[in-house]
Amino acid sequence: MKATFVETQAWIRSLNYSIVDDWRQWYSNGQVAGYTRTYSNRMTFATVKGGGHIAPEYKPAEVFAMFSRWISNRPL
Repeated sequence: MKATFVETQAWIRSLNYSIVDDWRQWYSNGQVAGYTRTYSNRMTFATVKGGGHIAPEYKPAEVFAMFSRWISNRPL
């Protein structure tokens, strides 16, 4: 079963973590690539703008940028 954005947000809300950094844009190649929100447990929820359920297929550069930063422990 695929979780939608709304379902994922509801699940995160049910964990009762405070929002530390509300929605903000992140960039790849000088363009808005998506949005992030950070919670008190240091969890960051990130989206890829226009990526849909198959973001690596539709937005490979943006997904690569997001993944590269994550494994390098660099912020989006």
